Amino acid sequence: MRRKLATYWYAWAMITPVVLVIAAIIGWPLVRGVYLSLTDADESNVARTIGVNEIPATYEFVGLDNYIDILQDDTFRERLGWTVVWTVSCVAITFLIGLGLANMLNRSFRGRAVYRMALILPWAIPAFVSVFAWRMLYNERNGLLNSLLEGGGIEGIAWLDDPTWAKVAVIAVNVWLGVPFMLVAMLGALQSIPAEQYEAAEMDGANAWQRFTNITLPGVRSVSMTVVLLSTIWTFNMFPVIFLLTRGGPAGSTDILVTEAFRLAFVASPRDFANSAAWGVLILLLLVLFAIAYRRVLRRQGEVW
Repeated sequence: MRRKLATYWYAWAMITPVVLVIAAIIGWPLVRGVYLSLTDADESNVARTIGVNEIPATYEFVGLDNYIDILQDDTFRERLGWTVVWTVSCVAITFLIGLGLANMLNRSFRGRAVYRMALILPWAIPAFVSVFAWRMLYNERNGLLNSLLEGGGIEGIAWLDDPTWAKVAVIAVNVWLGVPFMLVAMLGALQSIPAEQYEAAEMDGANAWQRFTNITLPGVRSVSMTVVLLSTIWTFNMFPVIFLLTRGGPAGSTDILVTEAFRLAFVASPRDFANSAAWGVLILLLLVLFAIAYRRVLRRQGEVW
């Protein structure tokens, strides 16, 4: 240990501030959240100050009762089911569109730089601005989408007031926001494939589909595995799109796990900090289990991760 410290002291000195910052902004809130999830803390029994009076906390340790209640609650199963559908749909559609666009932009044609800039534009706009713009487009009375439908003789759609269409709406917005990241990642992966492989395959008589399945897909596999994992984690916890577009409505139909946890902590009356923390811990556990299973699949396929 002393030899390693003497040899790599500079590296340790450089990473120590980062470790301390991460421990402060991530480690402590995580530990605090886990602790609160094992209590009955809510708005009425936490420590608080009213005027000049300081009221001490009176919440108690309840063990795993919060987790048992959540797992037995139909609300958790409903939110989990929709969260899985939401995540799989968004990631799958985003990946397919991103890969398709990247495959087209990987070719040489006139105005390619302009198309690249236009497709990356959603990534440059703050997410909340994009969501508010989409909310205006989805407006049932004055929105552009319904104006186009009515102009074509089709009755307007209650985009954000109908449970089914609200789910379609939030998926569409999240896909629109996620395509630029997938496009950039997949375009970089495509450009790393040697052009000689395509030339050799074409000389051997391989058609476009055969070149795609035998050269393109294997060539982008390592990158695609990583971006799919990242996109899954981000989408699973994509709070802004759901909250700003529908606020979980109508009637909670678009609420995912993370928005339900937020509602319990900041919207419900009284605010239930313990149950909200328990929801957060369950979300973390689900993502950790998914990452472990995903890593095992990659190792079986021979991917390094």
